[in-house]
Amino acid sequence: MVGTPKLDRIDINILSTLQAQGNITNVNLAEAVGLSPSPCLQRVKRLEKAGYIQNYRAVINLRKLGEHVTVFTEVTLADHRRKDFVRFENEIRKHDNVVDCYLLSGGYDYLLKFVARGVSQYQEIMEDLLERNLGIDKYFSYIVIKPVVEKHSVPIQDLVDRD
Repeated sequence: MVGTPKLDRIDINILSTLQAQGNITNVNLAEAVGLSPSPCLQRVKRLEKAGYIQNYRAVINLRKLGEHVTVFTEVTLADHRRKDFVRFENEIRKHDNVVDCYLLSGGYDYLLKFVARGVSQYQEIMEDLLERNLGIDKYFSYIVIKPVVEKHSVPIQDLVDRD
């Protein structure tokens, strides 16, 4: 990307640390990455401005809130014109219970992740989506029994170009 600063080792360490501890103070972040607070804050601001840092958020323990169900759903559209994909994607973005949606290659078009109070609420959501005529030809639902691995971070060091 034009105008995007090249990341050095310290930038990568800043991103990794913030990814793991989004609420870390600037003083503690600076100490963790081996900088003084002022240059560390300047780097964080530069990384934010360049779009490397999109947002800061809390990861909520949903089990503490009450019973819920996570459902992965494969969706295949009836037609595959550009306007069909655009219509489906625009509508699915509006649905709060859809927490992830991916366009895929392979045997189906989309993989969606829903979080709902229970199976009955999930079914109501799906019935509503079907009634909206979004072009859904078929869908298959997979109810999560238990999460085995839930990572809220990625291996930044492995993803960065090293030239």
